[in-house]
Amino acid sequence: MSPPSLIDTHPNLSDTAPVALSYELFPPRSPAAAETLWTTIRELETTAPDYVSVTYGASGSNRDTAVELINRLLLETTLRPLAHLTCVGNTPQELAGIIGELLDTGVRGILALRGDLPKDGAAPVAGSLRYAQDLIELIRRVEQRRSALLCAGKIAVGVAAYPTRHPESPSEAHDVEVLLAKQRSGADFAITQVFFHTDQYADLLTRARRAGVTIPIIPGVMPLTSRRRVRRLGELTGVEPAPELLERLASADSDLERLRIGVDATVDLADAALQAGAPGIHIYTFNEHQSALELLDKLALPRRTHSGIRPDAAARQLAS
Repeated sequence: MSPPSLIDTHPNLSDTAPVALSYELFPPRSPAAAETLWTTIRELETTAPDYVSVTYGASGSNRDTAVELINRLLLETTLRPLAHLTCVGNTPQELAGIIGELLDTGVRGILALRGDLPKDGAAPVAGSLRYAQDLIELIRRVEQRRSALLCAGKIAVGVAAYPTRHPESPSEAHDVEVLLAKQRSGADFAITQVFFHTDQYADLLTRARRAGVTIPIIPGVMPLTSRRRVRRLGELTGVEPAPELLERLASADSDLERLRIGVDATVDLADAALQAGAPGIHIYTFNEHQSALELLDKLALPRRTHSGIRPDAAARQLAS
């Protein structure tokens, strides 16, 4: 007897409403890292994701490498890139030029982010944008000027959302007000930062909907297979990871056991988000494919390729 599908276990899902799937990648820092990344890209491509987001460093420190990766994704793969763009440290004129460059390459999705503040406490560049809301409005102005070139099409603008209080925020309620302001400025969807507890996505969704946020909020999950990485992300987000997870990862006897422990924990997070009504899953891959594919296998998301065949079935057909 075959195991129940996700449609059976998640009554809010059906064949007519497939779950969106996306990944995050970052530009390689060395030739060896590039080789590993492209192995990951080819493996992830077989799952037919809806898009892959491409990050770049603080203040665009490796923007050229990111743009090169985006170009290759567009030219050499079937993947659709969502380009990260931060505004701290850049003037509107500089950012408008970057947005135009991205559109010229064929990008039609931008993740609009504030970016990290200068760590040395230096004053912002004179005239630079300060908030993601300002960047969204700039993207929409560039879009309007390029309406004819885009065939009157629309750029998909994503933003960040926080299941727990942003480290610089006075409260979770303030974070929701910021998300609402981003929506008013023209955001189309949001992707959450990493979270560690199964109730956190549902809590965010409840608070956001009560405040008037109507855009899709996609949970971002990371395969929790590395104790060091989990602890570091806990420090960055200000949220303490589950102590029992850290203990189990620390006591694991092998990488394979850590993979199983971490993937199972991430499945629980994704499963709870889907039960709460999540429209998709965004996986922070750290440019590694094994744990992401293990996660997908266990979730069995109801998805279709353009031909109407499940991506995993299509991959098996190609391999046979």
